[in-house]
Amino acid sequence: MINIGLIGCGYWGPNLLRNFMDCPESQVFAVADLDESRLAYVREKYPSIHTTSDYTALFNPGVDAVVIATQPRTHYRLAKEALLQGKHVLVEKPLAKSVAEAEELVALAAERGLKLMVGHTFEYNAAVRELKKQIKAGTVGKPYYLYSQRLNFGVVRQDVNALWNLAPHDVSILIYLLEAMPLSVSCRGFDFIQPGIQDIVFMVLKFPDNVVAHVQVSWLDPSKVRKMTVVGSEKMIIYNDMDENKIQVFDKGIKVENKGESLGPYDDFEKYKLIKRAGDVHYPPLEFSEPLKDECLDFVRSIIDDRAPLADGQNGLRVVRVLETAQDSMDLHGVALDVRRTSPNRKQPSLTP
Repeated sequence: MINIGLIGCGYWGPNLLRNFMDCPESQVFAVADLDESRLAYVREKYPSIHTTSDYTALFNPGVDAVVIATQPRTHYRLAKEALLQGKHVLVEKPLAKSVAEAEELVALAAERGLKLMVGHTFEYNAAVRELKKQIKAGTVGKPYYLYSQRLNFGVVRQDVNALWNLAPHDVSILIYLLEAMPLSVSCRGFDFIQPGIQDIVFMVLKFPDNVVAHVQVSWLDPSKVRKMTVVGSEKMIIYNDMDENKIQVFDKGIKVENKGESLGPYDDFEKYKLIKRAGDVHYPPLEFSEPLKDECLDFVRSIIDDRAPLADGQNGLRVVRVLETAQDSMDLHGVALDVRRTSPNRKQPSLTP
């Protein structure tokens, strides 16, 4: 039985609390939060759980792992403290606010022999996994481009922009689907409500094999949208998390047929024939399971089985690397930047406490 300590029980923490309490191989030993009303909620719903406003109380020997569901600016500091205290760590996305911080956490976890996991919940989503299965099976043929929208009316954050709040999901999904890091990123963001905090962000990512992805995220939109489209040489697939049929496979495509050698420089248009195909729409059956439940179970079993979880620290580091590049691009008004570069403005922190 893995004893869990939860830091943060505000917006997302209660969902983590419920799933770890329901997991047959874990129990929540204690919850820490600065808001007394949140601690009262925990005591009323789960009387057996210890509550405290001092998160360091969770570093006692009775706790095996610490789960962090606090504001992004605190993730690095709290995760580092927990690792230094010998605790396995699951931290909500993003893992950290810079590549340097994320690299330090990954190195520290490896040095101490501890599990470090990031809350990239959509990698445990049955529809996203089906989408990956379809791509790997060659259903779409050669992927041409993907585009993703994550939009809603709120929640408006004051501590982080829409890129760092919403885009970690889409970036993690893209890397998961394509099994590759983007080569370059260009990003533009616009602040309408709070100066310096972008409410809407547009990002273009170029992947190997000439695959392109476009991501739009915003908390200033009239509709809740969670949608990704994959367009390939053979078929097209829409993943719509808000639709009953979450995966829709369209037998649509355009092929170019070479009709032979052209006779001159002005009749090249006759050399090719465009063949457009528009067939049926297929809805693959999905076996539903709550993604967060599977995420929590993966974390617990990674500790028990001494293996890396799916969304491990390296996974989180890859996402932070893309986000940091996107932020730098946004600061430069959309200049395309190489994801593999090292930002000259980032300070490399020490591994020592």
